[in-house]
Amino acid sequence: MDEEAAQALTSAPGSVPPAIVVMGVAGCGKSAVGIALAAALGAVFIEGDRLHPPENVARMARGEPLTDQLREGWLDAIGGHIAASIGKGQGVVAACSALKHSYRARLRGFCPDIDFLYLEIDPATARRRVGNRKGHFMPASLVDTQFAILEPPGQDERALTLDATLPVDELVGQAMRSMRRS
Repeated sequence: MDEEAAQALTSAPGSVPPAIVVMGVAGCGKSAVGIALAAALGAVFIEGDRLHPPENVARMARGEPLTDQLREGWLDAIGGHIAASIGKGQGVVAACSALKHSYRARLRGFCPDIDFLYLEIDPATARRRVGNRKGHFMPASLVDTQFAILEPPGQDERALTLDATLPVDELVGQAMRSMRRS
């Protein structure tokens, strides 16, 4: 991991608490990693899927992908929750696909210092994981639509990319080591 990557998920001592968005396509492990990372940091966890309006959930359950316009209110809800936590002096970790640069920019509008933890995964593994989930509204048939619009974080974004096929504890450990080194 290079020095820039090591600085990607950092909050200097005494500064604003960390705001981290665990991002990636469905099935990459955003929720599992986000919950574990929030616990390790003593931060609030925000499950982005729970903030979708019922219309979005119904649409995805029918196998229809969301449009940029349909995602706007959802991203605003997540951004508002992040800003509220930071405003209370709490660190926060949110699980949100944040698939496009414009989505991440929208979230940064609520908290400019958001760091992104991108869980990179291949399409076959993502489809398999989503297909094996029970009780979730997102069908495996939508995984390919997420890859079709995915814009991995660029050099101009504060992001750390990790291999989503690693165990959750290893991913959290890598993220934590990156934060400590900076």
